[in-house]
Amino acid sequence: MTFSLDATLHARNFDVGLTLGPAETVAVLGPNGAGKSTLLGIIAGLLRPDSGHAVLGQKTLFMLDDGNRHFLPPHARGTALLAQEPLLFPHMTVLENVAFGPRAAGANRASALQTARHWLAEVEAAEFADRRPGQLSGGQAQRVAIARALATDPELLLLDEPMAALDIHAAPMLRRLLKRVLANRRAIIITHDVLDALMLADRAIVIEGGRITEEGPTRAVLEKPRSKFAAGLAGMNLLPGTITGHGLTSDGGLDITAHPEDGAVPGQDGVAVFSPTAVSVFLSAEHGSPRNSFAVTITDLEPHGDQIRIHADGLSADITPAASADLELTSGMTVYFVIKATAIAVYPA
Repeated sequence: MTFSLDATLHARNFDVGLTLGPAETVAVLGPNGAGKSTLLGIIAGLLRPDSGHAVLGQKTLFMLDDGNRHFLPPHARGTALLAQEPLLFPHMTVLENVAFGPRAAGANRASALQTARHWLAEVEAAEFADRRPGQLSGGQAQRVAIARALATDPELLLLDEPMAALDIHAAPMLRRLLKRVLANRRAIIITHDVLDALMLADRAIVIEGGRITEEGPTRAVLEKPRSKFAAGLAGMNLLPGTITGHGLTSDGGLDITAHPEDGAVPGQDGVAVFSPTAVSVFLSAEHGSPRNSFAVTITDLEPHGDQIRIHADGLSADITPAASADLELTSGMTVYFVIKATAIAVYPA
């Protein structure tokens, strides 16, 4: 059984269609305000679209086309939404919090508590059963929130940046936990973290301006981005343009020498992608075959791991601090970005 959605929300310029397999996790990527949380709100029943339909297994979540006004309430959908904040009931113990969902669904107290204990054990939080939420750390509380969501046995789990509020020590453990509990489960996860997407999702979609602009296997989307956002998320440089016989002419007029991939036809829209680590920086034009040399104006320099990242005319280059000091680089300075043709990938947009 699959999940399918086709929804339009005119007031928010939102128009998205999406299908999930029976045991598939999809990462939703996109800039702030793109419509990611709107997507989860529509699926969960917290937002009512103007038109469209959604089906989860044999259940119609809503049908709002051609005079049909069917709209299933949130509690009857078989979905569970896990937000950035755990939102646990402060007056209940951890065990009671996790048992709340099964109890609300009609399970008797003994059965609900048994289910709650099972899921607390699954998320390695059984020792917190008798505590109140106020006695938990952020990572502990989020693990309990995951157990509470899974205790309802949802057909579709919705995760809205579940690790955004966690510190750098709690996030890796929760990521490993999610990888285990999401196995063989249908889920949608909103994230801004490349590692989350790569570790947890089978497929990724990019939403921009309320539309899906890119989708495919997660690694393919991040390794061969076709949108500025995906390229930025993956830390790659991306130049859209027109494919030529020897590479690509960018929309900004740069003539890029590279080797177009199989299937790239001269004259069609394409993108050139290359890593900031593939860029060398010089004070004067460097030529040779086959390489590309572009004059750019530095807009910013910032630490990036053990490197210095140079931002210039929408492109980025990573060089060592020693090289930056030797070149005496400063904002506003004109330099040359040099990239070997073999380091640039060109493929259809």
